[in-house]
Amino acid sequence: MLSHKLTHNLKLELYEPAELDTNISVKNYLLFARLNDEVTAFASEQYFTQASNYYTKLTDEYPLVLLDEDSYDRLYNQFLELRTDKAIETMQEDSEIEVDEDISLTDFLRTSSDILTSEESAPIIKFVNALFYQAVKKKASDIHIEVQENKGEVRFRVDGMLAKNADLDKKVVNLIISRIKVISNLDISEKRIPQDGRTQIKIAGEVLDIRVSILPTFYGERVVMRLLMQSSQIPEIYELGFSEYLIKDVKKLLQHSHGIILVTGPTGSGKTTSLHSFLREVEAPHKNLITVEDPVEYKSDNIAQIQVNEKVGLTFASSLRSILRQDPDVIMIGEIRDEETASIAVRAALTGHLVFSTLHTNSAAATISRLSDMKIEPFLISSSLLGILAQRLVRILCTSCKEEDDLAEKFSKDYDLPQNAKIFKATGCKTCNYSGYEGRRSIGELLIMNDSIKELLKNTTDEHSIKNHLEQEGMKTLSMQLKEMLLKGETSLEEAIRIGLDDA
Repeated sequence: MLSHKLTHNLKLELYEPAELDTNISVKNYLLFARLNDEVTAFASEQYFTQASNYYTKLTDEYPLVLLDEDSYDRLYNQFLELRTDKAIETMQEDSEIEVDEDISLTDFLRTSSDILTSEESAPIIKFVNALFYQAVKKKASDIHIEVQENKGEVRFRVDGMLAKNADLDKKVVNLIISRIKVISNLDISEKRIPQDGRTQIKIAGEVLDIRVSILPTFYGERVVMRLLMQSSQIPEIYELGFSEYLIKDVKKLLQHSHGIILVTGPTGSGKTTSLHSFLREVEAPHKNLITVEDPVEYKSDNIAQIQVNEKVGLTFASSLRSILRQDPDVIMIGEIRDEETASIAVRAALTGHLVFSTLHTNSAAATISRLSDMKIEPFLISSSLLGILAQRLVRILCTSCKEEDDLAEKFSKDYDLPQNAKIFKATGCKTCNYSGYEGRRSIGELLIMNDSIKELLKNTTDEHSIKNHLEQEGMKTLSMQLKEMLLKGETSLEEAIRIGLDDA
C-alpha cells in the first residue's frame, strides 16, 4: 500500500479529487496533491493509522506517500486555508448572515485549538474566526469594528491606511463584540466604560497575540484590535528597509556600552519595531536587557519586560527608578512622555547604561529642541545622546498598475522637482487588492552626536539652526529621500505629501 517515504521538504500543488469530499479527507489526515504530475495521497507518521483506515475505503487507487512532519504540516495548513477561503466566499455570497438573536453566550467558550480547524456551529464564532483569518491574510495591523445608527462595519488597517472590509447588521455587531469580550476575558455585561484586554489565537500553525480595546460610543461599543508579532517575527536591522549607509551608522551606535539612542516619528511610523530590532541586535547571553512598555507589544523570552500600569502607580518614571537597581546593561523605554522620565533616562545613560527610547517629533533636529523643552540642559544632551533616528514608513506604488500622473507633474516646481520630472500615481488592480500600493519601505534621517553638533549646542538648541547645520554636514533629510522616491517612480506625490514632503 505505502509506495515510499519522503523525508525532505517538498513544494506540492494541492489537488481536490472530484469524487471525494475534501473536508472528510482532511479530517482523516489524508491529503491529496500532485507529485510529478501524478495525483498522490499523503499521510504523516503521527496520524498514519487514521489516514490508512480512510485510504482503504477509497474506491479509486492513488499512490500513498509518507511525508516528514514539516512538509505534512505545510500541506495540511494549505488545505485549511483553502477550506476557510471557500467558507468566507460562501458567507460573502449570502449577503445576510442569519444569526439567532438568543444565542447563548455560554457557547462562546475560549478554545486553544487552531481557529482554522474549528468546527463550532455558532455562526458568530465562525465569523469572528474568519475575521482574524482575513486580517492575517491581508497583512492587516489592526481590525476596527465600528457601530453607526443603523449598521456596523469592519475595517482593516493595511500599510497604515484603513479600508472597509464588510458591512454588518447592527444586531450582529453586538454579538460579535460579546464574542470578542469572552475570548479577551472582559466583562460582557459592562457596556458603559472602556475596557482593555488581550487574547491569543492560533491560525495556520502560527500563534498570534491580539490587543483588544473596547470603547462605548453614542451608538454602542466599538472595538479596535491590534495584531501583534511574536519576538521571532521581529525583523533584523537590515530587513527594516533603510538604506545601507544608515544601517551601517546605526550598527556603529549600537556598539556603544552607554548613551541614549532615540527613534522619533508620528504614530504608525514603525518606531517600536525599530527599537525591538535594535534590542535583537544587542541581545547577548552576558547582557541584562530590561524594557518598560505601555503596552508590551512584542513578547520576548530573553528580555525582562515591564508593563506600565498607572492605576497602581507603575509609571515609566517609577519603573525606571526600580530598573536601575536591577543591574541592567540595556534599557528600553517605550516612550519619553514627561520631564521626569527624560531626566531619569539621561541619568541612566550617564551612569553606564545603553538606553533606547522614542519621542513623538517630526525630525531629528526637532528632537533636541523637545529635550530642551523637557528641562534637559544642553550639556547633558551633548554628553548622554548618541544619536537620533527620525523615521517614516512610505507606501510603494504597485508596479503592475501605476500610471503617469499628468496633474501632479504640473506641481513639480512647487516641490523643487525638475520640470520634466516623471511622476506616477496609484491606480489599483487585483495584484495590490485595488489599493494602488504594495507594501511599505522605511526611510530615515540619522543625527549622530559628533563634535560639531556638541559645539553648536553650546550656543543654541533652536530646531531651524540645527537642521541647517545638519544639511550643511550632508545629512539626507526625509524630504530629500521622498523626492528621490518620487523621481524613481516608487511612490506617488499624494503619499509623499502625506509623509512630509513639504515639511520645512
